[in-house]
Amino acid sequence: MKVILLQDVEKLGKKYDVKDIKDGYAKNFLMPKNLAKPATKKALKWLENQKEITEKKIEEDLKKNQGEAEKMDGLEVIIPVKIGDQGQLFEKINSQKIFEKLVEMGLAVKKNQIDLPEPIGEVGEYPAKIKFEHNLEAEIRVIICEEK
Repeated sequence: MKVILLQDVEKLGKKYDVKDIKDGYAKNFLMPKNLAKPATKKALKWLENQKEITEKKIEEDLKKNQGEAEKMDGLEVIIPVKIGDQGQLFEKINSQKIFEKLVEMGLAVKKNQIDLPEPIGEVGEYPAKIKFEHNLEAEIRVIICEEK
């Protein structure tokens, strides 16, 4: 029996794949759980339409992410902090602090997108990466300075 997978199914295929499988497996497992539907002519036309919609959505998402990455690439993020007598920071700067500053600057970013090798413990300039979907990255400079 030919079926169209409606979701990724482990060891069988990905969403919208057309697979030829045993009738019992399709009728007793895949179809009751809405994991697949029969590959009729009408369903195959629906599948083509769904693939087009998905491709358009992926293209739009890619363009949006490219725009965001270009906007952030080379950006300087200045974070003023309290400094002790010997020039030490009272707190280390981590991706959470950078995230908060980026949001304060009006940028749409998620905390898990910020790639900081290790927390920053001294005044100075440090590189950090912002990772986007579709393997896009933007490199920003985090500048830690004394709070006045």
